[in-house]
Amino acid sequence: MKYKGYLGSVAYDDEAEVFFGSVLGIKDVITFQGRSVDEIKQAFRDSVNDYLDFCRERGEKPDKPYSGKFNLRIS
Repeated sequence: MKYKGYLGSVAYDDEAEVFFGSVLGIKDVITFQGRSVDEIKQAFRDSVNDYLDFCRERGEKPDKPYSGKFNLRIS
C-alpha cells in the first residue's frame, strides 16, 4: 500500500485472525493492524498521519522513505 509517499507491508496472522503491517523504508517504526481489508487500509493511513502529526508537534523532520536507488559517480 502507498500513502503520502510511504509504503506499507501487510501480513495476516491466521491464529489471531488479524492483518498487521508496518511502514517500509524508514528508520522510525510505524505499525498498524485491522481485521478487514478496509480496516487495514484505514489503519495504515491513520498511522502515517499520526506519525506526521507527532513529528510536526515535536518540531522534527519525519523520515522520508528510501527510494531504493543507488547513485554512483565515477570520474
